[in-house]
Amino acid sequence: MISGAAVAVGALARSAAGPFVNTVPSREIAVAAPASAPPPPPPLRDGALDPRLLRRALAALDTHSKHIRRRDRIAIVDFAAPSSEERFHFLDIESGKVSRLLVAHGSGSDPRHTGYLEKFSNVSGSNASSEGAYVTGDYYVGQHGRSQRITGLDPTNDHAMERAIVIHGAWYANADMIGAHGKLGRSQGCFAVGEACLDDVFDHLGTGRLLYAARA
Repeated sequence: MISGAAVAVGALARSAAGPFVNTVPSREIAVAAPASAPPPPPPLRDGALDPRLLRRALAALDTHSKHIRRRDRIAIVDFAAPSSEERFHFLDIESGKVSRLLVAHGSGSDPRHTGYLEKFSNVSGSNASSEGAYVTGDYYVGQHGRSQRITGLDPTNDHAMERAIVIHGAWYANADMIGAHGKLGRSQGCFAVGEACLDDVFDHLGTGRLLYAARA
């Protein structure tokens, strides 16, 4: 289930990094920061969230505003953290509350299965995770049961739909994997969460909201 922790957000705002450039190893694509400055971070009260990723996510919310019709809540995946840590952060913009849970990364991003993401890819058949901004779409029942489609909005993840990158529940993303193996299993690039956590994820994100994935 989603859990939370406390953070002081004034410090996040003061220490956050400025404009950034996104890159993928196999396709050197530069993504410029928006011309206008991103809004200041909300006053977070819960959740350990890297201030650099927070600023990037808020900048993406501004950059892709025409695609993201609901701006009250967002999700941020910190792929700098190992799969054994709760790195899927759920932020309520209005209240400043942050909750988090476990999420798997793609096998192509971690070919040695160390539990750490080594690289991103946007290439079909790579089975890797992709970085960048996504907008959440509709729900359906497919190969992995109840799932949610997402659309990549950046050059680093714009093949997400054709790659069938979605949010779904999976046994290998359950918390008991940490005790047994010290890490989660790997997906084929999808955002796989524990089966018991799926309703929480769907309830928070809904449709038309931002999901931002990267590493600082």
